Amino acid sequence: MKRKIITFTALTLALVLVFTACGSKTAVEEPTIESTTYGTEPFSTVAPENITEEATTEENSVLSVESANPVLEGGKTYTGRDPLPLVEFKVTDPDNTRGLDTTAKEYGFGVAKDGKANQISINNQAYFDNGGYNAVALDTKSSEKVLYLTFDCGYENGYTAKVLDVLKVKGVPAAFFCTLPQVKSEPKLTARMINEGHIVGNHSVTHPSFPTKTRIEMAQEIKGMDDYLRTNFGYSEPFFRYPEGKYSDCALDLVGSLGYKCVFWSLAYSDWDLSKQKGADYAFETVTSRLHPGAVILLHAVSPDNAEALGRIIDYAREQGYTFKSLRDLP
Repeated sequence: MKRKIITFTALTLALVLVFTACGSKTAVEEPTIESTTYGTEPFSTVAPENITEEATTEENSVLSVESANPVLEGGKTYTGRDPLPLVEFKVTDPDNTRGLDTTAKEYGFGVAKDGKANQISINNQAYFDNGGYNAVALDTKSSEKVLYLTFDCGYENGYTAKVLDVLKVKGVPAAFFCTLPQVKSEPKLTARMINEGHIVGNHSVTHPSFPTKTRIEMAQEIKGMDDYLRTNFGYSEPFFRYPEGKYSDCALDLVGSLGYKCVFWSLAYSDWDLSKQKGADYAFETVTSRLHPGAVILLHAVSPDNAEALGRIIDYAREQGYTFKSLRDLP
């Protein structure tokens, strides 16, 4: 049987002036993330080129990225770890002959109240479980009051280090979902996340809407990021978050088939818009009023309100009997 091997021989750096943040609209009684635009902050993307087809098959494709050359010399990485070998990404059913739904879905989670998850989040998790998708929006299996703290990182404005300082003092694990340009532009911060025990999640290379991409293009977005982390940080973990929170059944199937867990959320608020920051007290009240067992919390590292309120949020949650766990601990 013939095989399709698509080789990416170069990645070219381009500058895009508008970056779409992580989050989406949701049809509930209160908009939880009203927009997805970060504003006009510069955002660098890396676009693949020189794609060649060496052979074809209807069943799967093997992706090979040859451009993740080490930035540092002498086999060193930013973390001080040994580089990891690159892995082969096999794309099953590259042409989607099974006819999986490619309709883009705007992720909604609902506003949690009274210490209980919104039914929308509960339904989301049931949909993922019933469909056999490797995805989490809400931990419905733990019997304890657990929380999972996650941050999306698209660019840096000086607050991520402050967030890391708080997490270190409080002894709280977190996951930071980063794009490739973020990792490239902030290698020291990325290395600090890894070396302090946090997860650096895969948030793609160019932050596209995944439902608009082919299965091969989606895999390319994930592999480009993974190759860079392996080569320059000696690091890789199988956690992925969809850019803009947009997904489809086809995208869920593809990401899961690559061995990644798709990480959504059940608690968030409009913290990404720097023109609408309302102060640390507002951040504290909003997050703490929506806490619920099993919550996957989405915050944005660019928010000064989050950076200032984070310590109080952690202390309050613990006083209410909550325990912060890593996504690695998901049952």
